[in-house]
Amino acid sequence: MSIAEVSDMTVTQRPLVPPAPPHAPDNMTAFGRMRAMRNSPIETWGRRAYQDDIIQGRFFGHSSFILNAPDAIRHVLVDNYENYTRTPAGIRVLRPMLGEGLLIAEGRAWKYQRRTLAPAFTPRAVMTLVPTMVAVTDQTVTRLKAASNGPVDLREVMQRMTLEIAGRTMFSFGMDRHGAALRDFVMEYGETLARPHMLDLLLPLGWPSPQDFKRARFRKRWTAFVGQLMAERRAAGKDDSAPARDLFDLMEAARDPETGEAFTDAQLGDQVATMILAGHETTATTLFWALYLLALDPPTQEQLAAEVSSVAGAGTLDIERLKFTRAVIDETMRLYPPAFLIARAAGGPDTIAGLPVRKRDVIMIAPWLLHRHERLWRDPNAFVPARFMTGTPPDRFAYLPFGVGPRVCIGAHFALVEATLALARIIGAFRVALADKEPVMPVGVVTTQPNRSPMFAIAPR
Repeated sequence: MSIAEVSDMTVTQRPLVPPAPPHAPDNMTAFGRMRAMRNSPIETWGRRAYQDDIIQGRFFGHSSFILNAPDAIRHVLVDNYENYTRTPAGIRVLRPMLGEGLLIAEGRAWKYQRRTLAPAFTPRAVMTLVPTMVAVTDQTVTRLKAASNGPVDLREVMQRMTLEIAGRTMFSFGMDRHGAALRDFVMEYGETLARPHMLDLLLPLGWPSPQDFKRARFRKRWTAFVGQLMAERRAAGKDDSAPARDLFDLMEAARDPETGEAFTDAQLGDQVATMILAGHETTATTLFWALYLLALDPPTQEQLAAEVSSVAGAGTLDIERLKFTRAVIDETMRLYPPAFLIARAAGGPDTIAGLPVRKRDVIMIAPWLLHRHERLWRDPNAFVPARFMTGTPPDRFAYLPFGVGPRVCIGAHFALVEATLALARIIGAFRVALADKEPVMPVGVVTTQPNRSPMFAIAPR
């Protein structure tokens, strides 16, 4: 079947609307909101949050603002970004895993880290890592062919695959010996320590909450594990006359272009943790959601497979020609944004869209809301990859899968290349269906995660 035939077939199909949590009551009490937040902040937003430009409220003694207006978002994340920092609760949740790495750092420390790391994530640098991405994906496809007779947990498969890519691109060695331990760390933290408790929200950052003591014990074990990975990589050595062979080489050799400083060992460890976690977990989750959506929408899956068949030649894929595959990834990240919420605290007074903002007021920009906003998107809850193939991109401040402005995700290009190539390889090799009919619901816990791992049925093409 040609791409045109599949495309014609999809025109007559009603667009898929995947399952999502119901809107919360707009008059939900503060106590009810706190209870819902413990499960998932996505369940705390009422219908107004999907319709209004700005919603003003109160948050533990300070004003809070949910921003859905692109101009207001631009003001906070670009025009006056230095006035807005991570909230204390956000720091409490992320610091035990990421330390003082790029995602957490503020002010001069962030600028130093960003300048130093930038050369390792240019499009040219990323393209040197593509053969590793493809090799790991092809190994995954081979293993899936051997398992295609029974139900398959594709979420776990995607986690293993992206972790292997992260390990090889970071350290030039596979994660066979370390992968299980790393996944255990990620699962333990996500299930027990990543959800903020009330005291995490109420206490000043300098006052430890009960959860903070548990997080500190976790961090001690976690940093020891990352240190072990770094020691193993250094033991493998490096030919100083040869070009960098992995991200660790690039980061260890990196120097601040203004001061000439290198990372300390502790700083390097925090960067390694940030890149491994952000680089594998968010991409694995995006690929899971893409496979889930395609399993629910067979015509779109066949359109993607037809594109892959037309693009593949001599066993290679030209990523520049995978336009529909990339559109599926873009639409997946619209419906299931890697970071469902960007929360900031005002460092000083400001004015947003004519509204006064005081120091320590809380600003919330929720890609989950923004990407499903009724004034910004047609059929906002439907899966329509074609919306990203019109030649007219969405407003830059209405679509934030990787953030925007100076603090846009440094690994965005890496993630997009990896996800596009991996999805093309997998759908080019298999038809993917769900083995059960129970809906999978999105849950906001740092990233937009599924509430369960469904089993899939896969059949070789």
